[in-house]
Amino acid sequence: MKVIYFDCNMGAAGDMLSGALLELLPEEERPKFIEELNALGLPGVEFTAVPSVKCGITGTHMKVTVNGQTEGEKHHHHHEHHHEHSNEHEHHHSGMHDIEHLVKGHLNVPEKVKSDILEVYGLIARAESHAHGVPVTEIHFHEVGTMDAVADVTAVCLLMDRLAPERVIVSPVHVGSGQVRCAHGILPVPAPATAHILTGVPIYGGKIKGELCTPTGAALLRHFADSFGDMPVMTLLRVGYGMGTKDFEAANLVRAMLGEA
Repeated sequence: MKVIYFDCNMGAAGDMLSGALLELLPEEERPKFIEELNALGLPGVEFTAVPSVKCGITGTHMKVTVNGQTEGEKHHHHHEHHHEHSNEHEHHHSGMHDIEHLVKGHLNVPEKVKSDILEVYGLIARAESHAHGVPVTEIHFHEVGTMDAVADVTAVCLLMDRLAPERVIVSPVHVGSGQVRCAHGILPVPAPATAHILTGVPIYGGKIKGELCTPTGAALLRHFADSFGDMPVMTLLRVGYGMGTKDFEAANLVRAMLGEA
C-alpha cells in the first residue's frame, strides 16, 4: 500500500505542501510537471520550483507569481487572508462562484482534481464564513490572494492525483503562537478560520511566534488526510522537503515521506 506521511512540525501552507510533494516525483519528471502547471490556464499565474536551504537542509520552494507579483511579502507562507465583501473594493474581489467558474470552465485538469480543488476551497470559504458571521455567498477574496491560493491548491491536488497514495497520514500540526495581522486587524494564532478548519485535528503551539499553519494549508491537510498521528511503519521510498520563505531557528519546511506499508 502506497502511503504519504506529512510531517508538519513547522505547520503547513499551500506552497510548502506543493514543494514537498513535487520532490516526491522522480527528479526527471519535475520540470515537465512545472510546465504542465504553467499550461493549466490559471490567469496570470506562473509556477517556479526554486531550490531553497533551511538550517542546512535543501528543498524546494514552490514560488507562485500572479501577473509578476508574489503575495509572500505579507507573511512567510504566502499567506492569503480572505475577507467578506466590501462595496468600495468590489472590483478587486471574486467569490466562490467565480472560483467555481474558473475551475470548472477553464482549468485543464481531470474531473477528480477539479472536485478536490473545489472541496478544499469550499472548506476555506465555509471557515471564513463561520469566523466572520457572513454567508459563504458573501465571502469575497482579493484577486491576487485568490489566484495565489487557487494556484497552491491546484498544484497540491494535481500532485496528489499524480502520486496516487492509498493512504495519507498527517502528524499533529504545529500552528505557531502569538498574533497575525490580517484585513480585520490583529488576530490570535491560529487565525479563527484556521482554527475552525482544524477542529478535531491534533494541534499544538510553542515558542515560535507567528502563523505557521495557514487556512489553505489546513484545508489541504484536512481534505486529504485519512488520519492524524505518528509516522506509520513503512518502507521509505522517497522524501520531499517543501520550504517556506521565512527563517526561524527551526527549519521552516514541510516534510513529505512516500513509503510502502
